[in-house]
Amino acid sequence: MVFVDTGAFLARYLARDEHHKSAVAAWADLAGTPLFTSNHVLDETATLLGRRAGHSFAADRIENIYGSPAIEILYSAKADELEALRWFRKFSDQHVSFTDCISFALMKRLRIPMAFTFDEHFTRAGFRSLPT
Repeated sequence: MVFVDTGAFLARYLARDEHHKSAVAAWADLAGTPLFTSNHVLDETATLLGRRAGHSFAADRIENIYGSPAIEILYSAKADELEALRWFRKFSDQHVSFTDCISFALMKRLRIPMAFTFDEHFTRAGFRSLPT
């Protein structure tokens, strides 16, 4: 099981992203692996894709993710968000995003051990990440 973070989506969809080649290769390697993301990650992805590549481009990509049978979209409950606040405080000196903290809470609750990310905060939070 792998949780997909915003950076992985951005790198996949934006050819000029510094991690694009690595992300495309990793996506291919993950074929058949249960993939998860959250509505919070998709919010962040849509916003950043819209700013970098245009809102129509972003809307098309997000719609494809929502329609993909390969990616399960997770939704946080109040308990997850309260747990995210604990992560947010814990990493307050590292400027971790609240979206990442919700990701940590969801991953912990659902026992998802690995994140597809280019963000070192996931490893600092105790999760494995790929690409390595």
